[in-house]
Amino acid sequence: MGTAERPHPADHGVRTLSPPSPEQVLPSAGARRVALALDALRHGWPVRVGEGAVLLPAETGFAPGVTAPRMLISAARAATLKLANQREAAVPEAPVLIRAAEAFNLETARAVADPALDLAHPMKGPFAAEHIEDIDLACTAMELARLAGILPAFLVSPDRVSEAQAVSPADLAEWKDTGRLGIASRARLPVAACEEAEIVAFRSLDDLREHVALVIGTQDGDRAPLVRLHSECLTGDILGSLKCDCGPQLNAALRAMAEEAKAGGWGVLLYLRQEGRGIGLINKLRAYSLQDIGYDTVDANNRLGLPTEARDFPVAARMLDLLGVSSIRLMTNNPAKVAALEGVGVEVVERVPHQLPANPHNARYLDTKRDRTGHIL
Repeated sequence: MGTAERPHPADHGVRTLSPPSPEQVLPSAGARRVALALDALRHGWPVRVGEGAVLLPAETGFAPGVTAPRMLISAARAATLKLANQREAAVPEAPVLIRAAEAFNLETARAVADPALDLAHPMKGPFAAEHIEDIDLACTAMELARLAGILPAFLVSPDRVSEAQAVSPADLAEWKDTGRLGIASRARLPVAACEEAEIVAFRSLDDLREHVALVIGTQDGDRAPLVRLHSECLTGDILGSLKCDCGPQLNAALRAMAEEAKAGGWGVLLYLRQEGRGIGLINKLRAYSLQDIGYDTVDANNRLGLPTEARDFPVAARMLDLLGVSSIRLMTNNPAKVAALEGVGVEVVERVPHQLPANPHNARYLDTKRDRTGHIL
């Protein structure tokens, strides 16, 4: 995963980094195509995955009078339309190809794609599910939609659309290669929890998300640090949302690492730019709206056609490797997070519980973590 940087004191100030490796400098044609495809989807422009059909995103797409005979939607949305069996719907983000008696336009496509419109458009269909010729191409399209932060739904082979951004499953694999992630900058950063701290920023050429690590105390290569993986949560970390426990967990983790540093140890907070566990801010807010009408966090994500867990743990492993960290004491209540990190080569020598009191607004959220995603609470 690249050459690790040797341990060093956290209070050295800014220093010159070693030259980037060749794979971080040379342009990657496949990763560039993914970056262009994500930009196209956000702007509402069509894409073509491999040798498949042209796909126009239902949420963001625009083209006056455009219609299409078929749509690509998620298994979760197909189940809502009575088009998927229980086994298929168990993978909510899996693709399903549907057709209707009449061609879809953008208005009808959005009503099919967005569960928030179910009450406004209760009478949909009839629809029929069709066989997908190349499931890998369809799965790639659905993942691209998630990464773009839009609803996973497409008009298939729309008329009046000619040019489309080309991308392939191999391109997506190349874009996700963590070997292209490197340290961009680092500097001393005193924080409220501990004045002896350093911030390290990581960047990949083809991904606009810039992850950071906060190293608390003096880095010691012979001692496993206390580590917390924290996914970005604008509502909880910045705005003080009571719907989740993200803000309190972030602050408590920093305080625990500060205490660790006082006792001669050190800590690392990995702040991952993966809002909503990887579904994006807007989709997270859509899930909040579904929670307000009775769905729990898992069902809300799934009803949107999005996975319950979409975080990119290989990115965290790469960040630790670049910091020279081979073994960690992980602050988490989630055994699945331990398994995910161990699955990408991180040695977790201890799981450190990280539980905080509930409030009236997040009690159900925490219950769902315990009952449906295996958290130890």
